[in-house]
Amino acid sequence: MGIVNVTPDSFSDGGKFASTDTAIQHGLQLIAEGADILDIGGESTRPSSVVVSPDEEQRRILPVIEGLRNAGALISVDTRNASTMTAALKAGAGMINDISALTHDKESINVLRDSDCRICLMHMQGTPQTMQVNPHYNDVVAEVYRFLEERIQACVEAEIAKDRLMIDVGIGFGKTLDHNLALLKNMSKFHDLGVDILLGVSRKRFIEQICGRDIAAEDRLAGSLAALAHACRDHLQIVRVHDVAATRQFIDVIQKTCV
Repeated sequence: MGIVNVTPDSFSDGGKFASTDTAIQHGLQLIAEGADILDIGGESTRPSSVVVSPDEEQRRILPVIEGLRNAGALISVDTRNASTMTAALKAGAGMINDISALTHDKESINVLRDSDCRICLMHMQGTPQTMQVNPHYNDVVAEVYRFLEERIQACVEAEIAKDRLMIDVGIGFGKTLDHNLALLKNMSKFHDLGVDILLGVSRKRFIEQICGRDIAAEDRLAGSLAALAHACRDHLQIVRVHDVAATRQFIDVIQKTCV
């Protein structure tokens, strides 16, 4: 899954692909590099980010969806707003990636029940504005697992087929370094939920925390690939990345050389 941020303030590439034309060209490049899915976002969800209205979110992403929907990759939209989900699906998206696991907007489940798209349910403690203010868990693996289990059940009870669902433990979303490491070391446990698993570690701050020094987001590729070794070891189905070509090469080689 290649990331297309149509935002001025995302943590890694904010503003770089904020225009429709540059976002479309970036998406085409990611497909050429080997992306099977493009995740298009119109609202930054980095810590302390500014909330964007659904209207502005749609203004940013809908032309990009329309420009990429026939390019050969599944189009995912990173949104927590039901009205944006509706508009995105109509424009050609085939997947919704919701950082709130369909809890932010009570209409989200109804919108998605009436579609056939894939749905990613992510765990986040708090909101993007509050999530990194002293996050606390008694047992982060058990609590994240239980939350995702409950959200899967809520979807099934709403008549959303389980095989449409996938989960994301939300690395960096309301977690300390120790929380992130505990989750990465225990990813295989989440297979028991019975749905596909998406892992998003690309360029995230925990990489520089591990290394003990400041590292610019765009210089965290090596750390990102090291973290993705967990995805290969634990047979996760989807990885969400900025650097598609390098990640594709890494996965191709590690799958052939590791038992």
